[in-house]
Amino acid sequence: MIALQPRPEINRARSLRQTKTLAEIKLWRALRGLNRDGWNFRQQSPIGKYIVDFVDHSHALVIEADGSQHMEPAAIVYDKSRTAWLESQGYRVLRLSNHDILQNLEGCIDIILRLYPRASCNNEEPDASSPAPL
Repeated sequence: MIALQPRPEINRARSLRQTKTLAEIKLWRALRGLNRDGWNFRQQSPIGKYIVDFVDHSHALVIEADGSQHMEPAAIVYDKSRTAWLESQGYRVLRLSNHDILQNLEGCIDIILRLYPRASCNNEEPDASSPAPL
């Protein structure tokens, strides 16, 4: 029997899940709470050749927790290219700084909920123009 080897990006994603920053840990706990409200976030998930910090595929939303290294010129260029590719695949990308996550987690979650409404979630009120189900 042939043993299947996981793709390299899957192994890297698994490794990254074990070495999260404090900001990623705090944000992940908050995003997991949103999963009860119709979101379906995953952490350190491969999309193409990239591994994103958090993604909800059903809402096509990627959230990145950016440390100070993302302010360096080379990182800015790389992040722009990466974001452009993710957007070309239909994803929206929200970047939050680690500082903002650690200092104002509630505000970060509020931004997510205000900018990206959950139009397809089951727990929303039915549209008044729709007939009631039989």
